Order: sequence, then structure tokens, then C-alpha cells
Amino acid sequence: MQTRLSAAFLETPEGREADGILRKCVHCGFCTATCPTYQLLGDELDGPRGRIYLIKELLEGAEPTRATQLHLDRCLTCRACETTCPSGVRYGRLLDIGRHHVERVVPRTFRERLLRRALLATVPRRKRFSALLALGRMVRPFMPAGLRRSVPARRQSGPWPRTSHERRMLMLRGCVQPAAAPDINAAAARVFDRLGISLIEADDVCCGALAYHLSQEDRACEQMRRNIDLWWPEVERGAEALVVTASGCGAMVRDYGERLRDDPAYARKAARISELFRDVSQVVAQEFAKRSTTLEPTPRHESRQRVAFHSPCTLQHGLKLRGIVEPLLQRAGYALTSVADAHLCCGSAGTYSVLQPALSRQLKANKLTALQADSPDVIATANIGCLMQLASGTDVPVRHWIELLAEAMTSPS
Repeated sequence: MQTRLSAAFLETPEGREADGILRKCVHCGFCTATCPTYQLLGDELDGPRGRIYLIKELLEGAEPTRATQLHLDRCLTCRACETTCPSGVRYGRLLDIGRHHVERVVPRTFRERLLRRALLATVPRRKRFSALLALGRMVRPFMPAGLRRSVPARRQSGPWPRTSHERRMLMLRGCVQPAAAPDINAAAARVFDRLGISLIEADDVCCGALAYHLSQEDRACEQMRRNIDLWWPEVERGAEALVVTASGCGAMVRDYGERLRDDPAYARKAARISELFRDVSQVVAQEFAKRSTTLEPTPRHESRQRVAFHSPCTLQHGLKLRGIVEPLLQRAGYALTSVADAHLCCGSAGTYSVLQPALSRQLKANKLTALQADSPDVIATANIGCLMQLASGTDVPVRHWIELLAEAMTSPS
């Protein structure tokens, strides 16, 4: 694709990056076939190819409008188009650049500003979110049925291992997960304990994903720097990896090195954090592979519970980790059901379910239809946002896959 980006913009790191991304696009349209919003709306400007043209025009000097902003806002940033693209176009990064540019010049309505500020003031702040969730649970019985489903029921956390192993890994605590699903990290710790690894929940703040995707890049980078400072003592003490159980957070942490590459004080440390990052599935799969000829601690589970696995977009398209979790569940004795259109988003997408509720509800309904088609006993996923989104629309239990694995590994054979 030919570009004529403004000279001033080309002098910036973002400008040069955007120019390189745009020049890779050959306008083939393969991306539209896997774009969830294009499938729902049928509008070229609500698909990756159309949005790329919108971003190209505004970076060449065209005046962005509210319509431009709307089409970019509607994108889930699921990055299914990146998986499909034969040219390797980094659409997600281009969208970030375009959104940040539009955010600076197109004013939002009072309602939009208020909602975004409310999200930034509550969701990334663990104590505030926990308090609001506790309040929501108190009044949940008095809510209308539709609203009641959006408040996750209380979940109990299982025991945390007391054994101390020589091998140690850091683990991200997360913002929403400790209150909404506290057993996920504990379950991971129990699995890792069986594998001879101690997981350490170091203190942290929000990974930065929420602020970054709301075009608050400076705030996101400050959160990244704060986390690096909090984690660095454990890194220096020899932590083997930084494990993340929420793929949405993981996709952000994996990019710390890229996001802070121009920060002289943090570039080296951020790159090291990115090197240490591991999705929980990567570590478990690697450790199980080492034990391919032995029975222990390979899980053995005889229930043959039927599981429909939903692979979050951040796992399969963002982190490019496909086909890792499913064999682990099968090895644990679970029977996986077939799921049509497994590449499509469930509509959670961080704050998307709040900012674009109508589209989000359609995507959730479509995803649940696909997941429940083969009558599963449980739905498993790998991201807290997806877990809460799916659980709000079904009576089938929705769990993190690591919880199922932990149960299998402690069940009698």
C-alpha cells in the first residue's frame, strides 16, 4: 500500500512504525473473513481493511471525525485479522497508533468521558474493584435477572501450597481476578507445586492494558514502570519466569519491552520482563513434555467430564499460543467437545462489553451457541474477562482451564 504520511509524523517513532505497517498491507481482504464486527455489521469501515484506510488517511493529514472515532472504537482488537493476514500486517499496533491520534483531536461526549474515567478509577484498582464487587453481590438478589447475571457469584479459593521449592517463578496477581475468581492463581500454584516449582505472588499494580487500550498511553507506561520496580527484586533473586494466568494481561506484559523501548531508564529492564514472561500454559506444557515417559506428576482423571474450551483472542491471536491447552486437558482425562468458529471473539475484549454493549451481547450469544452446541458439562477458558463474559450468559459452569487441571491432578486415579 502506497503511503504519503505527513513529514512531521514521519519524524516520530510512531510515524515510522505506522508507515512500515501500512506498506505491508496489500488490500487483499482476507482479514474481513475473520473480523467479528464486519460479520455483524457488514460495513467495510467496520472491518480491518476499512479501518486501515481510515488510519492511513488521518495519518496523511485528513481531519478525523466522530465517524472515524466510532469505527475505530468498534474494533475489538481481537487480532483475528493478524492470524489471517498473509502479509503479516501488525494491525493491532496500527490501530493503537490511530486511536491514540484520534483521541487527541476528536472530543468525546460527556457521557463517554465519564464512563471511561469511571472504568480507569475502578477496574485497575484492586481494592476499589473488590469493594464494588462485594457491594454488588450484597444487592444481587434484588437486581433484575439480566443485571444479576453480570455480577459474578462468589467463588472460593482452594489452598495455597506451603512447600518451598528450589525453582521459583513470579506470578501476576491481576486486578479483577483476585476478587472475581480467587482460585485461579491458587490452582496454578497447586499445579506448579506438583511440578516442583514455587509460584510467588509478588505485589503489582494493573498491567497497563486497560489504560493503554483506552488511549491513556502515559498512564499505562507509568503502571508498567511501577510493576517493573515491584518485580525487579525477585528478578534479581533469580526468578525463573513471570507467569500470567490471564491471557489478556499476558499479552500486555509480553509487550513491555516494546512499549518502553525508548525509555532510557527502563528499556533494559522492560526487555528482560518480556523475556521472562510466560503464559501459564507454556510452562505447564513444557514441564509435562519433560515427563512424557513417567506417570507422576502427569494428571490422571477418570470422570470424562465434557469440556468446551474457549481460546481467548489474546491467547490465540495476541500471544499466538494455539493448540497448547487442549492437549493438556485431554491428557488430564477430560473429553473436549467440538466448537465451531473457535477463532471468533466472545465480545468481552477488556472494556468492550461496557463501551459497546450491543455488539458485545451479540458476540456473546453467538459464542455461547457455539460452545454449548455439543452439550458440555463445563466451559473452560484462559482469561478472566472471557470467563466473566461467558458466565453472565449461561448456566453451564465457566472455569479457568488451570482450575480443571488442578482438580484432575489431585483426584484419585
